[in-house]
Amino acid sequence: MTLFYSHEPVRPGSPAGGPKDPLRQSLFSRPPHTRIEVDLSAIARNIQVLKRHCRPGAKLMAVVKANAYGHGAVHVANTALAGGADFLGVARMSEAVQLLDSGIRAPMLIFGDVWPQQAVQGQAHGIRITLTSLASARAVSAAAFSHDCTVTAHIKIDTGMGRLGLCAGVNMEQTMADLEAMMQLENLAIEGIYTHFANADAIDKTHTKRQLALFSQVLDRLAEKSLVPEIVHAANSAATLEIPESHFTMVRPGIALYGLCPGPGVNCTDLTPALSILSRIIQVKQVPKGFAVSYGSTHVTDRATTIATIPVGYADGYSRLFSAKAHMLVKGNRAKVAGRVCMDFTMIDVGHITDVRLGDEVVILGSRGSDTISADELAKLAHTINYEIVAGLTSRMPVFYRKAHGHDT
Repeated sequence: MTLFYSHEPVRPGSPAGGPKDPLRQSLFSRPPHTRIEVDLSAIARNIQVLKRHCRPGAKLMAVVKANAYGHGAVHVANTALAGGADFLGVARMSEAVQLLDSGIRAPMLIFGDVWPQQAVQGQAHGIRITLTSLASARAVSAAAFSHDCTVTAHIKIDTGMGRLGLCAGVNMEQTMADLEAMMQLENLAIEGIYTHFANADAIDKTHTKRQLALFSQVLDRLAEKSLVPEIVHAANSAATLEIPESHFTMVRPGIALYGLCPGPGVNCTDLTPALSILSRIIQVKQVPKGFAVSYGSTHVTDRATTIATIPVGYADGYSRLFSAKAHMLVKGNRAKVAGRVCMDFTMIDVGHITDVRLGDEVVILGSRGSDTISADELAKLAHTINYEIVAGLTSRMPVFYRKAHGHDT
């Protein structure tokens, strides 16, 4: 395996280019104390797992929004495309532009809102937009007409998510009328139609099956008039793995690309988590019983012990909700967070671990030996989901990438 730091601007706020003077060079000449490591080979394996679940002939869109869920959009996108992904999915135009600036020219779909002028400017670069209403389609059509160009779009159908799209379940007749009107607008090429599941990761798939039936009803009515677009997609990560009848002509996995499980109703045994957070101990203190640790003095030692300080805190995305709850791995052993997580530092109790020294490696997220601190474990402590654990990591932690020889992206 090769470890390298990316000088690409793959994380918001990260360096815009390579090191240009000794100070900047020193920052990246060796891994810093606290860093993210992403195994691109794991992502490549996850792509293959997802492709094996796809219906024959179905395309695969790799969802790399939110900086690839904290993993680095540029490198993940390149890895996914090298592994056979056909499309890339992002939430905002700025995310698409970031990929373009890195040299990526694959088809991209923006899920969120786009100004009509942006839609026109993006069409020359293979950027598809999402249309969620007849009014938004008319605005884009007018902008495209004034610039004498054609904008490629996918239409979103709201079948039960309650977020964006034409509400087929509220008024099917109006939805069909709007769809037909959107497809007849000048200077618009309707390439795709899609919906999004609200509960595909749940054990009970009843709501998802209702959404799927409603979406299929829309497709059937379009088929009667030969209006079904070329690309039809609905399956997120959970549906890609569990609901083959939802695959249509393209699947749209996100969290599963990164080896993380969408929810309890999904078999994720073949997926490999790709992201780790590593650091090193920067101070070791032998303290007596009754010693207070961190803000508020909420942690007072109940015995003589050893406290180690780790340079990671909530400004890095390591939540304050982990205070006095989470563990880190030192020499393969669990060490509990002592007291409150600070903005820049966290203290752990290592009194039960032999011969802990300054500079020892600490695994904040990831595996060592037979133990693992998983994103799911941290999510449970913070009463959230694994998505937020990785997507909430900040640009203060540089990203280093691992990839196996012979599998370069």
